[in-house]
Amino acid sequence: MAVQIDDNLKKLFEDETSIKLIGTVDKNGVPHVVRKQYLTLDENHNLLLYELLESSRNNRNLVYSLWFDKLVSVQITKNNESYEVIARPVKSVTAGHDFERIYENIREKLGDVDLGAIWTLIPVEIRNESFLVRQREEEEQYPILRHLDRVTVS
Repeated sequence: MAVQIDDNLKKLFEDETSIKLIGTVDKNGVPHVVRKQYLTLDENHNLLLYELLESSRNNRNLVYSLWFDKLVSVQITKNNESYEVIARPVKSVTAGHDFERIYENIREKLGDVDLGAIWTLIPVEIRNESFLVRQREEEEQYPILRHLDRVTVS
């Protein structure tokens, strides 16, 4: 079941200075994490990944994930904000009007490059991985898991 991406996370995806990573696995379970700046949202808040290299390890792993219903992890970070979006690849587009429009846009920005595929990824879980948020959650959930030097006696 898809989850909704809120306005704050939407702004991070739209921000060209945010760092976007995608983690996939191959058929042997070997992880692969790569930075992908061309990762955005469609009108339904699904993730769109513009894969520039058709034969890339990432593209091969996404095909594997699509065929065998495997999830991928997208990490998006800027300053002190960090989120992980667990997503399901559902579609790869390699031709058509939308493909041509995006292909031309990519070439305007980057020059003489290809566009291998436009991947649609449906978010199934969103985790706020920002340090202060995770620290607060951990201290609430596991109050006795602290280094002894942080424990004070009153």
